[in-house]
Amino acid sequence: VTDNGRELLEWVDRGLGSLVITDVLMPEMNGLDALTEIHDARPELPVIVMSAQTTLMTAVEAEKRGAAAYFPKPFDLHELTDKVLQLLPSSSPKKVEKPAGEADSGAALIGTSDAMQEVFKTIARLVQVDLTVMLKGESGTGKEVIAHAIHDLSARKQAPFVAVNMAALPKDLVESELFGYEKGAFTGAGATRKGKFALAEGGTLFLDEIGDMPIEAQTRLLRVLQEGEFSPVGSTRSIKTDLRIICATHRDIKALCDEGRFREDLYYRLHVVPIDIPPLRGRKADIPALTTHFLARAEGRNLPKKHISKEAMALFESYHWPGNVRELENLIYRLLVLGADDAITADDVRAALSLREGAADGDGESLTLLEQHIDKAMQNLAPDWRTMSGSAYAQSLAAFERPLLASVLGATGGNQIQAAEILGLNRNTLRKKIQENGLDVVQIKKVTKR
Repeated sequence: VTDNGRELLEWVDRGLGSLVITDVLMPEMNGLDALTEIHDARPELPVIVMSAQTTLMTAVEAEKRGAAAYFPKPFDLHELTDKVLQLLPSSSPKKVEKPAGEADSGAALIGTSDAMQEVFKTIARLVQVDLTVMLKGESGTGKEVIAHAIHDLSARKQAPFVAVNMAALPKDLVESELFGYEKGAFTGAGATRKGKFALAEGGTLFLDEIGDMPIEAQTRLLRVLQEGEFSPVGSTRSIKTDLRIICATHRDIKALCDEGRFREDLYYRLHVVPIDIPPLRGRKADIPALTTHFLARAEGRNLPKKHISKEAMALFESYHWPGNVRELENLIYRLLVLGADDAITADDVRAALSLREGAADGDGESLTLLEQHIDKAMQNLAPDWRTMSGSAYAQSLAAFERPLLASVLGATGGNQIQAAEILGLNRNTLRKKIQENGLDVVQIKKVTKR
């Protein structure tokens, strides 16, 4: 054991040890620099890197320089022990590449939480490979930011990053937007135009909300991925393409496949490396750092300079954030502009989020208006929860499910196909739930028409 990087390198040169565990911060030498020298001297020697600097770039650099494993602090001692036991018998050499320059986009990815550290580890493994990636997460979790980071850290970083939102494209324009068109290909095509595939050549094409792609365009996309070439609309010529596909969705694509709304063969083509992006309520440890980041960004946009009170921060950390990181960012900018004081106060936050007084302190969880109604209904359902021992979860969900189904069916005028789509359910599943809850769709239609 030593805290001296030079002494560690001397031991390695003398052939001592079967495995190295090093911190990034050491006197006289950075642990990542030591990692490079260790692999130059003994490529077969496995090195585990640990660091309290839990940024994306730390994970990426550790991976690039050939670390056998990377552990952000604090880490699970059992996981470290398992990794040590796994690596000790191994003597296979690892390929080492010299570190590349740091990419700017990594700084925008903030997260010391366990959930985000897992995302960072996966991104780090993708830096030196060119596989298709599917980002899965709720709206507002930062899927495009992560897609941009993967691009900027890859060998394609000098080429274009082109993003297209499939949900925003009219159904009849999807193919022309993706693949371009020739002059005269259709009414209004007065000139030849390049599509997103051509614009992203050599770089990365980010297909956001891939679950909203029409089935006809899915067939065309599958053919492009299989053959590595495409034809503009109205053209018979084939154009070779070389780019990386990163797609994103908030939907359950596998469920869409089961419903016949998404091609299963395309799903497997796109679902090579899936990354689950955690919602903000699943990474609340990151909220103070994200808040600081957005306050600093606001200064660069000429917004008022303010600090946030401890009470306001406590509300931020207790709120459930249905809109995720995007909601947090927009709320901070709104509070900076509309707030009258030099600080963002708890009262400002309560007013902006429609929170009840004392929710964070009394309940340990700030409640939205919907949650307040549900909380009240649950108290009426079971004043003493002990009387529902073993069935509280099922009874509570059942109490919420019936009005939810009735409300959505009412909004669609009893149209079960539309209701199933809104709910994200298979039509047969919806029909079964309607029967189980004793709902009268005919009566719902009559009430809606009045």
